[in-house]
Amino acid sequence: MTTLSFKVSDDEARLIRALAERERLSLSEYLRRRASGVGEPTAPARVRCGLTGAMIFAPSAGETPLTTAAVKEMLSDFP
Repeated sequence: MTTLSFKVSDDEARLIRALAERERLSLSEYLRRRASGVGEPTAPARVRCGLTGAMIFAPSAGETPLTTAAVKEMLSDFP
């Protein structure tokens, strides 16, 4: 296995170590995940609503958009 090394300031080192600890990961595992993009939270994409013009969350990949008709159908048997 190859070893990588790089320099950071004392403040950066404290921050990186604190972030790794917060996620309960070793420093090496934390840096591997951050470098590869694995486990990074991704913000949902936003799109402009064609009806209202408001910014809304886009559906996740492979999901159909939530429509008024779909919501009405979901709530039709709600007491």
